[in-house]
Amino acid sequence: MTECIEKVLLSEKELHDKVAELGRRITEDYRGKNLLLVSVLKGSVVFMADLMRAIDLPCEIEFMRTSAYGAGVKTSGVVEIKMDLGREIEGYDVLIVEDILDSGMTLSYLMKILMAKNPNSIRICTLLDKPARRIAKDVFATYAGFEVPDEFVVGYGLDYAERFRNLPYIGVLKREVYEK
Repeated sequence: MTECIEKVLLSEKELHDKVAELGRRITEDYRGKNLLLVSVLKGSVVFMADLMRAIDLPCEIEFMRTSAYGAGVKTSGVVEIKMDLGREIEGYDVLIVEDILDSGMTLSYLMKILMAKNPNSIRICTLLDKPARRIAKDVFATYAGFEVPDEFVVGYGLDYAERFRNLPYIGVLKREVYEK
């Protein structure tokens, strides 16, 4: 797999340190609140697992699965919910945990759907923020790990055609891999 990586963008240590920092901030901000972490599958599962262990207060977790990319490298612009929440979220302070905030289309759509379910609050925590590709101008992350350039990144849960999720770092995928 490493032969497909052009360069390492974020090391395992950098990821670990940033997750710990985000966990401390979330712990401070959500003390005394009814925190529900909502992971957007599949990409955020690695980040979510590490982040919830870095949060030092009671919290619950839930999962959603969406699709806006299919097997391609660019968003189709149409967001489809493949798996919805398994519970009501009224009365919870919801923190959507996402791997990457790219166009913002998926998160814009999810925010509208989740707001209709009457949570106390909804915020976004993303590991990676790619503002150069933002289309949905109404979406921002309260907690963002790293701003990344407009390159195709994989690893630490992020994939290309379901591959590379298990890399312990974030790397830039070689162009020839996804332009075949």
